[in-house]
Amino acid sequence: MPGSATSVEIHLCDEEAASTVYDHLASIDAEAWPGVASVPSSRRARHSARRVEAEFAQACAKAGIELEGEDPDITVLHDALFARIADSGWLGLGESYLAGEWTTPDSDRLVMVLQCLLGVGYKPKAKELPVEDSTPGELPMDLVKLYAGDSLSHSGGIFASGVPTTVRQAVRSYSAGRREPKEHFVDVTTVSEPTATDRDDLGDAQRRAAQWLLDATRCTAGTHLLVYPATGLQVAVQAVARRATVDVLTGDAAQEAVFNEQLLLEGAGDSAHVEVIDSALPEPKRWRGRYDAIVSVEKLETLSPAERKHYVQVLDRSLMSGGRAGVASLFATDKMTPAARAALQILRAYIWPGLDFPTVEETHQLCDKRSNLRIVAQTHVGSHYVAALRYQRSFFDGRLREAAAAGFDQVFRRLWTFQFALREALLTLGMVDAVQLVATHRHRGGRR
Repeated sequence: MPGSATSVEIHLCDEEAASTVYDHLASIDAEAWPGVASVPSSRRARHSARRVEAEFAQACAKAGIELEGEDPDITVLHDALFARIADSGWLGLGESYLAGEWTTPDSDRLVMVLQCLLGVGYKPKAKELPVEDSTPGELPMDLVKLYAGDSLSHSGGIFASGVPTTVRQAVRSYSAGRREPKEHFVDVTTVSEPTATDRDDLGDAQRRAAQWLLDATRCTAGTHLLVYPATGLQVAVQAVARRATVDVLTGDAAQEAVFNEQLLLEGAGDSAHVEVIDSALPEPKRWRGRYDAIVSVEKLETLSPAERKHYVQVLDRSLMSGGRAGVASLFATDKMTPAARAALQILRAYIWPGLDFPTVEETHQLCDKRSNLRIVAQTHVGSHYVAALRYQRSFFDGRLREAAAAGFDQVFRRLWTFQFALREALLTLGMVDAVQLVATHRHRGGRR
């Protein structure tokens, strides 16, 4: 999934919710983490904290989460947790974890706790953080290398043991009119759960996911390929190995030299070129490139609804006639609940301000209504993404000292563990699915 971990969006308490600094927060950088370094002390938060504590205990009991005993699933270290939840719900719960006010024995247990709370629909009553436009930054490579099996990929993978099964399905055409039928056909592939894997397989799985996207876009020798955003560098490396010419597009000028250096180290420096744009999405007046194929890895879900309209138009105008675009993303399913939507606030506040998973059907509608593109294939690999996240989290757990040495402070390290755990919980519950979509321009008659 892409975003900016270097210029994160910080949750700010509103004016009526003045904040109090506690001794246990003294070591937290208040300038970098204002929403974490202080505890809301609004009248509502103070008066509601006791009620929130009771509701939290009830939710944990319903979910089977142990709060006491010899091996509790959650240890509450400071009752500031409940003031935070009273003030901002799931966002407060997440900020309290970042502050070290509650903890779990390990990150496996954190996944279990989040999964159980979401499973029982825990959703505290509080004002929620709205979806905002995305920022143009990228995840820093020195962060990605701490958990990526291939040293290049933030995204998930496809493990060798998965067996694909494809059926052709009739799908509603949202652009249907006088010249187009009411339905068109989409090749829907489901990949079976991976078996007998370990974290040493993660790198191969990430390379395989890149290869599948390149196969889907028919990338071969001589193909002019656009990779956007740049955190999908594995795609660029694999495309160069196929003798394609690659443009890598990024909105993060600070990372340009790092990406170029990494491509050079991977032997792709001569045929892959990094281009910088000054916005989250390419503007038509500043980017007029046309390509035989486009691959976009985990950009769509980080965009606000308004930005997603612009995004598909970018794909439309940048794709040559007969070309294909491959979009790998996480999508909400019909199991997504209001509680799960609320839980995304911590990721929206500190990493991806536009994060709001669309559904696959909404994306079909978006392409049909806002562009000349049509989705013609989709590959579902959610169980593989769960395994990849578990291994990424394991790598990161083992490299916390390296993360500290790289300049990521304790709050950030907790944040990154939390985002792994939350996304893993959502995927395990089936509320989110990982899908590779393939789109091409509609033919006359609208069928493909």
